Amino acid sequence: MPDSKRVRIIFSPSGKEGQFPVGTTVLQAAQELGVDIDSICGGQACCGRCQVKPMAGKFVREGLVSSDDHLGPLSADEHQCQASGQLEPGSRLSCQASLLADVKIDVPASSQVHRQLVRKDYEEHPIELDPLIHLYFVRVPVPDPDSGPGDTGLELLCATLAKDRGLSGLQAGPEVLEPLQSALRNDDRQVTVAVRDASQIVAVWPGLRDQAYGAAVDVGSTTIAVQLCDLSSGETLASTGAMNPQIRFGEDLMSRVSYAMQNPAGAGQMTRAVRSAINELLEKAIRLADIDASQVLEVTLVGNPVMHHLLLGLDPAPLGAAPFALTVDHAVEVPAAELDLQLAACARAYALPCIAGHVGADTAAVLLAESPWQKDEVSLIIDIGTNAE
Repeated sequence: MPDSKRVRIIFSPSGKEGQFPVGTTVLQAAQELGVDIDSICGGQACCGRCQVKPMAGKFVREGLVSSDDHLGPLSADEHQCQASGQLEPGSRLSCQASLLADVKIDVPASSQVHRQLVRKDYEEHPIELDPLIHLYFVRVPVPDPDSGPGDTGLELLCATLAKDRGLSGLQAGPEVLEPLQSALRNDDRQVTVAVRDASQIVAVWPGLRDQAYGAAVDVGSTTIAVQLCDLSSGETLASTGAMNPQIRFGEDLMSRVSYAMQNPAGAGQMTRAVRSAINELLEKAIRLADIDASQVLEVTLVGNPVMHHLLLGLDPAPLGAAPFALTVDHAVEVPAAELDLQLAACARAYALPCIAGHVGADTAAVLLAESPWQKDEVSLIIDIGTNAE
């Protein structure tokens, strides 16, 4: 039974909070505050759908320190759910978890009754395509057994591209060697080669491939949007979106910066969360478009300065106070794997530059898309998002 001592509970992402007697279950508190948690069994611990996650750390803006031990120990029903694999690691059944001390609770999308519809529409502009990636279909000759060095598969491929396509001085990384070796096992030795910027061989496939793909990712404070595009036609093949999971660490930029400053592992937690969400959206877009993931070769990323820094694994703390100094103000291009993006080994990630401490890569992308310098009239760009820029 609840006792007379009252403790504070905050729910994320709704931000709803209240004070309740010790012993009150999380589900009871949620119901009183109007936080809709899925519980079709009515709190009998038999549906497993009311799962929530206690958050750990110091939340300065809310003036609260939260920990998983601020809830009572797992009940027998929770142990049973855990043993059966129904209860996710780190999660609790809100109908069983009782309040012991102040706590912040994350209600994941899967446990929300009224799940948020996340969608970012876009308007297509006519543009002249100039993709960085070009595909070439060639036949690699069989090596001459009497020739000396310089007759390897890679050397023969480069020589063929130079002779037939005028591409000289091409470079190739180690990630290309195994796919090339595999492709050249076919009797016809016909391969499709992806070349970036007329200088780098980035992918090799057996036979004919006539499409390469790229993804555009907009990391907002509240939502993340992904567009999957055909690099040769410019066509958008799939669009996906989701809530930014960083919201459980703070609902706006400054609260996330505060969380990173007050919790030594905070920035890393937020970096892992956003990268994981991007991977899920990329996977969904690839599935919707029904394409081969190995042909997604380019990812372009934008976001406000804090989102940009956290995505790249940079400390956002300098952006929380004057002079709001950026760690980097030029474009960043790295292998997609360095950002934990689960794409082909040759995929590259390109983060547009931030313009200033409060003007991010998302604004740079808008400027590129709208080209206001080409217009006679004055243009005004307004972003009424979470942070109301």
